[in-house]
Amino acid sequence: MIDLRRLHVLRAVEHYGTVTAAARALHLTTSAASQQVRQLARELGVVLLEPQGRGVRLTSAARSLITHADAIQARWDQAELDLRADHDDPAGLLRVTGFPMAVSVLIAPMAARLRERHPRLSIRIQEAVVPESFDLLFEGGADLAVVEATSRNPPISDARFDQQPLLDDPYDLVVPDTHRLAGRERTDLAEAAREEWIAPSEDNPCRLQVLSACGAAGFTPDIVHQAWDWNVTAHLVAHGLGVALIPRLAHLTPHLPITRVRCTGDPHRKLLTCTRAGGHERPAVAAALAELRELAPTAVA
Repeated sequence: MIDLRRLHVLRAVEHYGTVTAAARALHLTTSAASQQVRQLARELGVVLLEPQGRGVRLTSAARSLITHADAIQARWDQAELDLRADHDDPAGLLRVTGFPMAVSVLIAPMAARLRERHPRLSIRIQEAVVPESFDLLFEGGADLAVVEATSRNPPISDARFDQQPLLDDPYDLVVPDTHRLAGRERTDLAEAAREEWIAPSEDNPCRLQVLSACGAAGFTPDIVHQAWDWNVTAHLVAHGLGVALIPRLAHLTPHLPITRVRCTGDPHRKLLTCTRAGGHERPAVAAALAELRELAPTAVA
């Protein structure tokens, strides 16, 4: 018999990339996690980890085993669903995670609606950056996440997760009220090619989207200031320090002397809902997804 706990440690090594990171996520020592994988290898009579530089990597046998382990986890989740199939009314604990803007604009109003309509449902919200949201789903620490689509996300084909489009969040060109483009209903980004720009920080996933939008308009922006928070960006624009692309979902400080101008070509970022494989069938998750789909069109109106 295979110890499923050891199998989960191997899945964590694949997910987090190293034994040390997997051990930290599972609240184990590195030596204990390594011992779990070695014991699993002995039970199966195959090599699961092999040296690579100062670390280790999964063997082809380990990757094949993980494919089956993911299927086993999905079947176990389905078994739990089947055991509760006679309880269609959303109830119990629903854990939701998302990046800051998603929590403010989508998840908070969703939770308020769910509490009103399903009093037997208890909701816990955790703000998290996108990679951490996937980690929480993998670990079982979250049931539903709202994430941005970025190149760092697991591929849509990853069998561990069910990722579905939620909405397209357009980027607006944000300029001071006195700017020559402020009176436009819509403008081509190329008209701001010679401006000084305020861009997302290098560790912000939106930075690549902003650079790509400018590149599609035929120029590389002259970035003079960087900021992580959209309200910081808006204040920099308000003081005449540059122009910026800001998502329409971003709720900016009111009464700033700035103007949002829509862009031709509609540059945007995509927001997704994500659950573990099969998780959308849970009544609580299904109810939350329905609320999010209802909220999405008005959020970017």
